[in-house]
Amino acid sequence: MRLFPAPTKRPPAFAPAHSLAPALAMLLALSVALPAPALAQSASGAQAPAPSKGQPAGTGGGAGGGMGDGAHGSDTTRGPAEVGVMQVQSQTVPLSVTLPGRAVAHAATTIRPRVGGIITEILYVPGTQVQAGTPLFRIDPLAYEAAQTSARAELARAEARLPVAEAALLRAEKLEGATTTVAALDTARAAALAARADVEEARAQLRLADAQLSWTEVTAPISGIIGVATVSVGDLVTANQAGAMAELVQIDPIYVDVTEPSVDRLRMAARIASGEVRAPATPRLRLRLEDGTEYDPAGEFVAPGPTVSVTTATRSLRFRFPNPEGRILPGMFLRGDLEQGDLTAILVPQRATSRSPDGSLNAWVAEDGKARARKLTALGTHGNAWVVTGGVAAGETLLVDGTTNLHEGDGLTQVPVTIDALGVVRATGQPVRPADTAKPGN
Repeated sequence: MRLFPAPTKRPPAFAPAHSLAPALAMLLALSVALPAPALAQSASGAQAPAPSKGQPAGTGGGAGGGMGDGAHGSDTTRGPAEVGVMQVQSQTVPLSVTLPGRAVAHAATTIRPRVGGIITEILYVPGTQVQAGTPLFRIDPLAYEAAQTSARAELARAEARLPVAEAALLRAEKLEGATTTVAALDTARAAALAARADVEEARAQLRLADAQLSWTEVTAPISGIIGVATVSVGDLVTANQAGAMAELVQIDPIYVDVTEPSVDRLRMAARIASGEVRAPATPRLRLRLEDGTEYDPAGEFVAPGPTVSVTTATRSLRFRFPNPEGRILPGMFLRGDLEQGDLTAILVPQRATSRSPDGSLNAWVAEDGKARARKLTALGTHGNAWVVTGGVAAGETLLVDGTTNLHEGDGLTQVPVTIDALGVVRATGQPVRPADTAKPGN
C-alpha cells in the first residue's frame, strides 16, 4: 500500500535533435520553393492568394505560387531604344576613289665631272635651291689652260700657212700652160686645201680646249635642291666617273604617280558609257600627306601609264602638283582622292554603317517606328559618307546613333540629329516616340 501516488512523467523542456530534423527539413524546402514576397507574407501573417480554378494549391503562378515560374509574373519586354535619326535625300554627288601613290621628282640628275683633276673648291651650300648654271665645284684648271693656249697657237700657225698656200695656187693657175705643169698645179691645189683643213682643225681643237677649261667649273644643269657633296676639296676626280659628286632634284612642280586597279577602270568606263556616271572634263586628284593632312591645290592630270603591271594588275596615273614650299618630297608615299565624275545618289554617313562578315555594307532605318536592317550598295566615298545607290531610298529615316545592341523590329524613340564637320552627332529636335510614328490602326 502506497502512501503517496506514483509521480507522473513530464515531457522534457527541449525536444531531442532527432525529433526536430523533419520540421527543419520542411521549413528549408518551403524557403527554397516560395518566392520572397510569399515568405514575407507568411512571416507577417498575411494570407496568400487562393489558387486559381483548376490549379493545384502550392503550384500557382506569379508571386503566390509555391512552385510556379516567377519569371512569367514580371514584365521582361524591353522599352523603345532611343536613337539619333536623320532623313536622307538624293543629291548630285562627286564620285571619288582613294588610291595609293608615290611622289616623283619633276627632274633629277646626278652631278659628275666632265674632265679630270683635283677638286679645289666646293661652291654651294647643301640643301639649298640653286638655279641652272650655278657653279657647284671647281677643278684645278692649270692643265686645261695650257691646252687652250696650245690650241690657240696651233690655230695661229694654221691661219698663217693658209694665205701662202692660196697665193701659190693662184700663181700656178695663172702660169698654167706656160711654165707650170699640170702636176705642179695639182700640188698647189692640194696644198691650199690642206691649209684650209688645218685651220678648221685648229679651230676645233681650240673650241674643245675652251670647253674643257670651262668644264673645270662644274655647274648645275637644272634648277632644284642640291644635296650633300660626296667629294671633298683635294679629291681626285676623273672624267665621266661612275660615282656622282652630288645629286640635284627639282621638286617644284612635283609629280605624284598613283596606281589604279585596271578592273576598276573598266567598271567605271562602263558606268560612264551607260550614263550612270558623268565623267569630268579633266580628272583631278586631291592629295593627303603622310600625316593625313589635305594638300591644296588639287593636282592636274598629266598622262596614264601605257601598260598594266603583270604582278599587281594596276596601272599608273601621273598628276602634277605645285610645290613651292617643298612639302612634298620625292619618294614620299601618299594617298589621293581621284575625282571620277558625279552621279545622283544618297550620302550615308560612315558612322551609321557596319560591315557584315561577308563584307556587305549594312545600315538601320526606321520604318513604322521600328528598326529595320538594310544592305546598301555603295560606289565609293565622299568626305565621311558612303555614296549609296541602292538599299535606301530618298526620304527614308536613317539611324545614325544609338544602334549598338539594336535588333530587327525593336521599337524606337527617334531623336532628330545632325552630324557636324568633326563627325559629332548633335540633336536638333525633340524625341519622337513609337506612338507618334506608328500608322493609324496599328
